[in-house]
Amino acid sequence: MNARRLRPLPALLAVLLTACATTPVPNKPAAPQLEAPKPEPVRNLAHPVSVPVAATDSANVWDQLRGSFAMADCDSDPGITTWARRYTQNPERFESQLAAAAPRVAYVQQIAARHNVPGEFALLPWVESQYRPVSGGKNMPAGMWQIMPATASALGIRIDRGFDGRMDVPAATDAIMALLSRYHDDLDDWRLVDYAFNTGEFGLRKMIDKHGLPPAEPVIPRMPVKPVTREHLVKLLAIACVIRDPGRFNVSLPTLPSEERLVTVSINNSMPLAHAASHAGMSQDELKDLNAGFRNGVIDSNASPYLLLPRNRVQQFQNALLAEGNNSPQTIAGTAALPPLNATLGAARDDTSDGPRQQTHTVKNGESLWTIARRYSVAIKQLQRWNNLQTANVKPGQVLKVAGPG
Repeated sequence: MNARRLRPLPALLAVLLTACATTPVPNKPAAPQLEAPKPEPVRNLAHPVSVPVAATDSANVWDQLRGSFAMADCDSDPGITTWARRYTQNPERFESQLAAAAPRVAYVQQIAARHNVPGEFALLPWVESQYRPVSGGKNMPAGMWQIMPATASALGIRIDRGFDGRMDVPAATDAIMALLSRYHDDLDDWRLVDYAFNTGEFGLRKMIDKHGLPPAEPVIPRMPVKPVTREHLVKLLAIACVIRDPGRFNVSLPTLPSEERLVTVSINNSMPLAHAASHAGMSQDELKDLNAGFRNGVIDSNASPYLLLPRNRVQQFQNALLAEGNNSPQTIAGTAALPPLNATLGAARDDTSDGPRQQTHTVKNGESLWTIARRYSVAIKQLQRWNNLQTANVKPGQVLKVAGPG
């Protein structure tokens, strides 16, 4: 990722995420999960995060993913089974696409588990892009998450002529999962989290303020959202439905051998993409597909200090680097160290501390706890805990903690 600072963009981030949700062709891989690391609370984006990617018995991958599901099953709405049948109308094609996407889905599920996000959301890229590293044009969404440029800026994701962090699978996924977790802190309903991802949280919150929270039934909330937003949730639950019960749709879920799982490998120096591919024993196209953020045929270690590789290519890559004296020995040990997402939010801070830094904000006229939470990309509930607030009322001149001391 980059060393850029995340600027406060209150309503903008929520509105911008409307464009994250495209409606791609109904087909492409779905998700295996490895042994999920222990979920952690939403992190402060100003500090680095390590994302474990551990290998487990491939026979358990799909069971573990199902076990992390938290939303409705296949029969909760007729539209879910309709879309599940569309996804699988050509079983051979579906299985091929699923096998191709399985390594990415497994990796995404690890990061979802870290943020305590249900397994269904590891399947979001299926709905968005079918896990393809879609290259966006000017002012267009990009990457498997289909992130708009301004949204990327709000999340601290670097985009320049040489690098597009929206297509960096580890960092972009971590940023999205942190965002989904914050949405749930505010909305307390995973269905609404998906609506917010598609249509924008700010607009959804105004809708909730006017019409109230939806009941548990029907499963697809009857809110005055756009049809594409309602269908987005249906599609997400439909691909989860196929993973729940593949036999019902006459498809089989592929195994994911441990050697095909994706891991990140640290790099100390920049190098041509062709050079890195040769070291890993891969074609340039294969390496580029996994590391699509690098734009100009150069692996820039200043833009991203790691490569995403299949596990069975790691040793060859590291041995080649050692042989040419270009990289000190690096061990993966199942851990991917992401660069900071850099959220220095224009607040007072203690720069002498080596640990997480406390930040404060002085309430201005016209501000609410809601707008402040949006500005600093934290949950309203978290602000209330940090500041011992019993209600959401704040007064001009009041000083609030907007990031915890640890």
